[in-house]
Amino acid sequence: MRHLFLILVVASTQPLVAQNAPSDVYRSVLRVEVATQVPDYETPWNAGRFSGGIGTGFIIGKNKILTNAHVVSNARRVLITVHGSPVKYPAKVDYIAHDCDLALLSVENFKDFESFPAFEFGEVPVLESQVRVIGYPIGGERISVTRGVVSRIDFQPYSHSRVDSHLAVQIDAAINPGNSGGPVVQDGKVVGVAFQGLRQADNTGYMIPTPVIRRFLKDIEDGTYDQYVDLGITEFPLHNPAMRKALGLPDNGMGVLITNVTPTSSSDDILMPGDIVTALDNLPVDSAGMITLDGENMNLNEIVERKFAGDKVAVQFLRDGKKNDVAIALKPLPPARMYALEYEKKPRYMVFAGLVFQPLDTNLFATAKFSAITVRRLYTDYVSKGLFQKRRDIVVLTRVESDPVTSQLGDFSGYAVDKINGVEVTDLKHAYNLLHPQEQPEFHVIELFDASRPVVIPSALVNEANQRVAKNYGIARLENLTD
Repeated sequence: MRHLFLILVVASTQPLVAQNAPSDVYRSVLRVEVATQVPDYETPWNAGRFSGGIGTGFIIGKNKILTNAHVVSNARRVLITVHGSPVKYPAKVDYIAHDCDLALLSVENFKDFESFPAFEFGEVPVLESQVRVIGYPIGGERISVTRGVVSRIDFQPYSHSRVDSHLAVQIDAAINPGNSGGPVVQDGKVVGVAFQGLRQADNTGYMIPTPVIRRFLKDIEDGTYDQYVDLGITEFPLHNPAMRKALGLPDNGMGVLITNVTPTSSSDDILMPGDIVTALDNLPVDSAGMITLDGENMNLNEIVERKFAGDKVAVQFLRDGKKNDVAIALKPLPPARMYALEYEKKPRYMVFAGLVFQPLDTNLFATAKFSAITVRRLYTDYVSKGLFQKRRDIVVLTRVESDPVTSQLGDFSGYAVDKINGVEVTDLKHAYNLLHPQEQPEFHVIELFDASRPVVIPSALVNEANQRVAKNYGIARLENLTD
């Protein structure tokens, strides 16, 4: 498994901006100092730990400063410093896109920046061409400029969200913390944003190329960021000659097999498992699921990546040996964000007589490291098998705090909740309502997947238990049901 980390520095021998002296352009590359507060998913009622870091941003227009999302994620304070100046300017995050690791900042007063040149965008650099990155890596307070060579252009995972993959450009250069968000420059124009590196290889870093940047900037033109659309299919390569023969395909290296179509996705009720995609927007799809776009061999999803909600993609596919042509209207797939790390959100939870319930997501999964087989299966199958249609949340009993009411329960922490008082639980708010009905039953019965017996709580003891637990564990609020 490759391990990507979000710190990068890379660069070129080309001049920065022809009409400006380099020292003038350096003023437009800004040091971004961030104080953060990271949510605590282990004890979700706590405020979370405070931390901070340094990154880089650069001016792309009037009061528009581009940087990485991971530089300003969970920010409580953002300060901007200009090259050669001790002044720190308060800034705010106007737009943030965690799925493509980009953010747009502004300062409270842009007056002092008005004379600074704004960077313009170029195109995706070609292989073996040189680029230059400017930024503020660790090792000093002043600006740093380094150079590197474009060594690969590929569809790569973006480590900030842990789930999204987009076009990325690999650069053969040194990697240093603090350069995240810095401009990658070639021929006087920005061709990318430095954002992550590869731990297993020396001098290997990545930048976000301009197609991804332009899409982000276009998306926010209406005042909101709407995220990426999703075709909603899982494809499987068709290299094996015997498999191709069994499917009735010629041995020409073209076509990719659909193995799953996500319920409610763009392709639902249009494409089916077993279909063979042969072209998208009239671009042939090879047996590895690759297309040729802008002269580069890229994953077929790159076509969808450049579109927005409501746009259509032309799909040519084979079904039972017959050719089919359809136009699929694209839309986002919100349930898929279950697998992305969340930022700028307080953890949802509910404390009930010492029992702590939380909705399953990647933040919680990474914190708790669940071992129960059913919890792991529910997490894995949540999108692919459409579990979200029935259960908007997978509610998990994450903790059992010590109290007289819970002392004889045993260890039920880490189990997913199936039913409460005989009713299947659909989300955390539903679980709360089931445990707080107008007419209280004598006992609350909580059924857990894989548990040997249900958890039974006497209703008459709940209020006193809540008070004790809140006092003993410093819980100011017993529930947070909204993000």
